[in-house]
Amino acid sequence: MTMSSHRAAYRENIQPCDPSGIMHTQHMHIRQWGDNMANEKQHRVDTSPYLHIPPIRTITLGIADPHPLTPEVIKRAATILKHASTRYSEAGYEVQTIRLSTRPIFDDLADWSFTTLINYAQELQRVLDDVGVGFCSVGTAQAARLDFPLERIELIADLLAQTSALNATVQIATPESGIREEAALPAAWVIRRLAYETVEGFGNFRFAMLACVAPGSPFFPSAYHAGPTSISLGLQGAGIVAEALLAQKNGGTTPIELQKISEVVRAMLIERALPIVALGQALASEHELSFGGIDLSPAPMGEDSIVSALELSGYGPIGSSGTVAVAAALTTALKNTGLPTCGYCGLMLPVLEDAVLGRRWEEGLIGTHQLLLYSAVCGTGLDTLPLPGNTSAEAISHLLLDVATLALRLNKPLSARLFPVPGKKAGERTEFTSPYLTNTLVR
Repeated sequence: MTMSSHRAAYRENIQPCDPSGIMHTQHMHIRQWGDNMANEKQHRVDTSPYLHIPPIRTITLGIADPHPLTPEVIKRAATILKHASTRYSEAGYEVQTIRLSTRPIFDDLADWSFTTLINYAQELQRVLDDVGVGFCSVGTAQAARLDFPLERIELIADLLAQTSALNATVQIATPESGIREEAALPAAWVIRRLAYETVEGFGNFRFAMLACVAPGSPFFPSAYHAGPTSISLGLQGAGIVAEALLAQKNGGTTPIELQKISEVVRAMLIERALPIVALGQALASEHELSFGGIDLSPAPMGEDSIVSALELSGYGPIGSSGTVAVAAALTTALKNTGLPTCGYCGLMLPVLEDAVLGRRWEEGLIGTHQLLLYSAVCGTGLDTLPLPGNTSAEAISHLLLDVATLALRLNKPLSARLFPVPGKKAGERTEFTSPYLTNTLVR
């Protein structure tokens, strides 16, 4: 069967989904994550010998098959992911999530109508629920290309608002195409819609603007796939950085030399990540997959904070003079391990996912433009920034263009995941109930 006939057959068999239960499903998805994280926290408390073993934030399987994906393809992928999760758990690692990354849906299904795409997304959600996979990227809208129809971008808000597991992005700048300025505003409208059309604006956790981001990242929502089916890994690695720097402090107050920061963090990353990589390579070989690599970006979670780790370097709280230098030193370590890497391998500074960063944001020590400055030497862009709920799409689009311009000028991958908070003004406190997010001030 040809790809076009496969798509036609799928269209004929797809069934419309009743959207009346979507908000309930989103609430259930948030609560389920909370239960999982509570169990993981208890696991950490009860297993003190493993306190320095980094949790595996994600095992991500990139699927080579084009959309529309059949239930059989999803089931086979889920089986591989669950087997990988079991193997890592048996080796003593926490596995927080398993995820699927797919080819860009808007490329594979470029000729599909709005209604057919929505129905397909809802059917995909049903299959994911059946196999127990809670995270699936349907890829990026390659809006930097001049032939990409910008009106398709708005559809992303509908895809995400009517599902709970799907993630998607819009790429508005690439080295080949440059920046497509007019793509920023429709991307900003997606952010605005998700803020008001999903529970607590949580849909924006599953959407981002990308600039110069290649396929193959294991982290969401930026992940999308190209090439053969592969397995890639992402760590919750903030504790690795903290462990390395804490060993250098010995109760002293003298700042650690920048070169020393790079050396000790690099050594600790290699020590902690090497066995994880080795098992990933063995699993890929066992299932006849490619090994996509490991993203060493030290992802935080709540009090497991990359900012706490960064501040152990002795240069003061984040936002002080010297922060750029420390961020660059950490990035040097992340990018020079010699391990097979993928994705960003940069410093992640998500305001709403890192409890200490959220407090520094609330204290006024850090702001949007400082985070953008740090991303010039280290990071992944602007991540989970709490904005006033009445922030206009135009203002959001300007921020997206700032990120995209920096990415293009520096030829590095950056993204923007922004959170306008409905009903909140600047200076008011967020009230998220999701355990994904920490609460802080809207600014």
